[in-house]
Amino acid sequence: MALTLEALVAQRSLGLRVLAGRAELGREIAWVHPTELADPTVFLDGGELLLTTGLTSGAEPAGDYVRRLAAAGVTGLGFGVGLSHDAVPPGLVAAAEAAAFPLLEVPPPTPFIAITKAVSSALAEERYAEVVRTGKGQQELTRTALRHRAPGALARKLARLVDGWVLLLDGGGSVREAAPASARAMATAVNAELGTGKAGTGLVSIAGDEVVVQALGTRASGFLVAGTSTTFGAAGRHLIATAAALLSLAMEQDRARGTTLRGLRTGLFELLLAGQDELALTVLRSAFGTNPDPPWTLTVLTGPAKDRAAAADVLETVADEDQSVFFAEHSSVLVVLTGERSGQAFIERIAGLHAGVSPSTTDVATGFRQARQAADAAMVAGKPLLHFTEHAGNGVLGLLGSDTAVAFADAVLGPLREHDAEGRGALADSLRCWLEHNGHWDTSAARLGIHRHTLRNRMAKTARILGRDLDSPGVRAELWLALNV
Repeated sequence: MALTLEALVAQRSLGLRVLAGRAELGREIAWVHPTELADPTVFLDGGELLLTTGLTSGAEPAGDYVRRLAAAGVTGLGFGVGLSHDAVPPGLVAAAEAAAFPLLEVPPPTPFIAITKAVSSALAEERYAEVVRTGKGQQELTRTALRHRAPGALARKLARLVDGWVLLLDGGGSVREAAPASARAMATAVNAELGTGKAGTGLVSIAGDEVVVQALGTRASGFLVAGTSTTFGAAGRHLIATAAALLSLAMEQDRARGTTLRGLRTGLFELLLAGQDELALTVLRSAFGTNPDPPWTLTVLTGPAKDRAAAADVLETVADEDQSVFFAEHSSVLVVLTGERSGQAFIERIAGLHAGVSPSTTDVATGFRQARQAADAAMVAGKPLLHFTEHAGNGVLGLLGSDTAVAFADAVLGPLREHDAEGRGALADSLRCWLEHNGHWDTSAARLGIHRHTLRNRMAKTARILGRDLDSPGVRAELWLALNV
């Protein structure tokens, strides 16, 4: 802790006497500066204890002199008596008391150099203590990082070392760890400060606390936030920087390890697709401790790459919690393979993606194809989740993408629409009715309110315009599909 005026006065060997500003003796002394200048403020940084013998005292009103020193951030004034003045001028004492500005009397036996040495010694001790505290704290943080892979342990250790609170945020500002748990309440205010772009390079003030925000990793994939209701000091800031470096290193190592494991996951899933179940499952059990017994359910997650990356992080946790869950990246989608004992509850923890779920199966290739079709249909329909059984229950139309289906219908029915648009008949409506009644002339004609021979003429004209044989079952199926689209 820095030396204060009160601690300096308490050193009896100096014989200092407080004449004014006793209530402000808690001020810290940054340095000592002897001066006889009437206006020394241009040479000051603030926080100094000025020492003077009063050679220029009386050149101006004492009140102006004191106000100028106070405005410059001077901690206090020591007035040496016995040289130019036998006692501190009463006007100076009155002005200092009125301004609540600390004024000390320095007796004749005490040279100014003795005060300078006392302050210098205290500052050196303080800096040494900070170095020791920093060194010990860095050792504790390093040991914690080596013993515990989980970042929460490092966050808790740092919070104790700086006597404050710590948050670990992901790239999106969500809280990953909080120490203590009550620190989560600061997350909203911290994210608001991050949004201003001011945090991350130095100290900021949030809700009255002194706060440091450090970006983590080479791509700012997270943030270390440390706060205290007092001040950190140099040692505290060094410890925060050390924790940030350790966390960043761990994140880069995890990222490199994750890249390797993602490649292994993809390779294992491709083995499953190729029917090499026994080999793939053997490696899964040894490398990941995963054992998804068949029959399996496959879930395909499709959407933007950023959301797939976030989902992969969630699935890492899910796979750690449930040993019958395996996931992999394949063909720009995420695939999740779950055993019969697992459900799809993990989908609720994933945002921004569309999910397709296969029926239970022992054939990974079939399950993947079905789940992929359901996921694609879910994306077209704007649904977060679609089961293949529900998707297939929509009939042939449900298996076609809307753009593909519309293009097909335009190509097949285009000539007929052009004919009807010119007001030369309602051939499309007649064709639909005829197909609905399986080509039965009398029933179709009665439904349309025309003679059956008129309907025959219309169908013959439709066949000529379309260039199709309406007696062909395949042609009838295509026309029916196009009309429904």
